[in-house]
Amino acid sequence: MSHQLPDVQATAPDVTVGLSQVGVTGVEKLVKIARPDARPLIFTAEFEVFVDLPSWRKGADMSRNMEVIDEILEEATREEAYRIEDVCGQAAERLLEKHDYTSKAEVSMEAEFMRREQTPASDRETQHWVDVIASATATEEGTREEVGAHVVGMTVCPCSQGMSASRAQDKLEELDIAEEKIAEFLEDVPQPGHSQRGHATLTIESDGAPDVDLNDVIDVARDAMSAHIYNLAKRPDEDHMTFEAHSDAKFVEDCVRAMADGVLEEFGHLPDDAVIRLSQSNDESIHQHNAHAERVVDMATLRAEVNGDHV
Repeated sequence: MSHQLPDVQATAPDVTVGLSQVGVTGVEKLVKIARPDARPLIFTAEFEVFVDLPSWRKGADMSRNMEVIDEILEEATREEAYRIEDVCGQAAERLLEKHDYTSKAEVSMEAEFMRREQTPASDRETQHWVDVIASATATEEGTREEVGAHVVGMTVCPCSQGMSASRAQDKLEELDIAEEKIAEFLEDVPQPGHSQRGHATLTIESDGAPDVDLNDVIDVARDAMSAHIYNLAKRPDEDHMTFEAHSDAKFVEDCVRAMADGVLEEFGHLPDDAVIRLSQSNDESIHQHNAHAERVVDMATLRAEVNGDHV
């Protein structure tokens, strides 16, 4: 005589405390995203899937979570019909439907994305790798989706560059170079400053799917630093990058503010309640510590601040 296995997860816990996130991490899936008139984009993505858990329930249905994420991703791969944030959004909505005890479902993913580009001086074709991120949160009020990217670039410290410029000016004055010639030289030949590898993160979240192109997000984040960096770099490219970076020295705070300005210029159509996350971390070359700055802000506030309505 067979006996039905007890549903231990549905029983009451020993300690009746609710949990904000219960789920699985490190779920790797191959995702194929369709593009009009082009080959589909293929991502090897790592997912995290969570639901909240009320105080009266002992456990979440992990097998059900995995079933839903498998079902969604297999469909996305087969039909080639979703943006990366849509994959997360639809999975979160199905999780919410299938778990009658939960009030919030969250799905997030990270993947490597390769873009082809030309080197800046030698015009050689190379590849540029970016970490793309997407997430979605589904509740009874609706679904908010987020898309963004982590990018790497180069920055130069304006403070150390200013000290180098001062030293150069002192030496040129000692050599009896005319003031106007010194000013022209320092204007045309940026002085040394210690450089950093910069890590920028930009994400955009709104109700439904944010009306943004992932490539535009990547470009805004890369352009906010002193210079782009490239996997392939011939000597003319190295000279170009070094000169460009030193011609546009930026503190970590400057990078975040430049990103904010780029968001307004590129994504000014976004609704007021869209949430922008901007983050910059610089690996310092002459210190053991690193520099970091960030901002989380809605579009209404960002517009007001950049337009000078907020002081």
